[in-house]
Amino acid sequence: MADTMQFDLVSPERSLASLQAAQVLIPGAEGDMTVLPNHAPVLTTLRPGVVKVSAPEGELDYVVTGGFAEISSEGVSVLAEQAHLGSEVKKEDLEGVLTFAREQAEKAGDADKSSAEKLVADMVQLLEDME
Repeated sequence: MADTMQFDLVSPERSLASLQAAQVLIPGAEGDMTVLPNHAPVLTTLRPGVVKVSAPEGELDYVVTGGFAEISSEGVSVLAEQAHLGSEVKKEDLEGVLTFAREQAEKAGDADKSSAEKLVADMVQLLEDME
């Protein structure tokens, strides 16, 4: 049994991480998930939150605004809508995302209203957690 697995994090703008990790905490749409080496294969959507990586070099945090995570026994690949290194991100970097989410929630029809409002609530929580 391996002690580490491959962790990759990419956004449309850039690749933020490609490293070995002992554990990765993911803000899944259905709840937080902890991924360890040899995890069962899973594909999940992400909600706005913090991806926490335990690597041999130490702990790393990445703020994501949503996206997908592909989990396998060999590792985790996170495809984020937007992603920032936790130590570098500022609230101002994410306020535009919250504004856009609020606009979309106001325009959403009945079928999409609940998920749009959930996205707004998740973004608000993320920004509060950053204080």
